[in-house]
Amino acid sequence: MKNFFNPDNTVMQFITKTALSVYLNILWFICCIPVVTAGASTTALFYVTLKMARNEEGNITKDFFHSFKSNFRQSTIVWLILLGIGIILGIDGYVLYHLRFENVFWTIITAVFIVAVIAYAIVLLYIFPLMARFENTIPAMFKNSIITGMRFLLCTVLMMVIYFIMTVVVIRFFTPAIIFGEGLCAFLCSCLLSNIMKLLEEKSISETSSPLRT
Repeated sequence: MKNFFNPDNTVMQFITKTALSVYLNILWFICCIPVVTAGASTTALFYVTLKMARNEEGNITKDFFHSFKSNFRQSTIVWLILLGIGIILGIDGYVLYHLRFENVFWTIITAVFIVAVIAYAIVLLYIFPLMARFENTIPAMFKNSIITGMRFLLCTVLMMVIYFIMTVVVIRFFTPAIIFGEGLCAFLCSCLLSNIMKLLEEKSISETSSPLRT
C-alpha cells in the first residue's frame, strides 16, 4: 500500500496525468471557443499529451501556448479544410439517408461515401498529433495521416474506440464526465501513439524531410 502512493509509481503517475488531462481539457475548450481556433487548440493539446505519454512534460501551460502560437497558421488552415469537408460529408449523408433506393447506383454511391467518411475519420485522428510533432506541408500532412492510420490499423481502431466510449459515457451515462472530454481522450491516444511517433521520428531524422517540432 505504501508503494502504491509513491509518486514514482506507474499507477500514481497515470492518475496524476489523468488529472492533468482535466486541466488540459479546460485549456483546449477555452481556446476552441472562437471555433476557428479549434485546430490550433487541438494541435497544442496533442503537443502536450504526447510529451506526457513519454514522461517529457514540463510546464503544461507554457508548452500548450507555445504550440498554439507556433502552429496556429497551419493548424487553422487544416482545421478549416476539415470543417468544410465535414460539412459536405454531413450534407451528403443526410441526402443519401433520405433518398434511399434499392438499386446498384445508390449502393455504389453509399459505399463510396462510407469509404470517404472512414478516410476523413482517420485524418481527424492523426493529423493534429502529426502537426504537433513534425513540420511539413499541408498536403503532406493529409497524406501522412492516411498512410499512418492505415499502416497502424490496430492503433487507429483503438483510438476510435476511445472517442466512442467517451461520447457514449457523456451522452448516455454520466454527463459530468465531459470534464475529462478531449483532454483524457488525447492523453490515452497519445499513449497509444507514443511508440508510433518514435518510429516516425527516427525515420524523419534519417530522411531529414520532416523536421521535429520543439
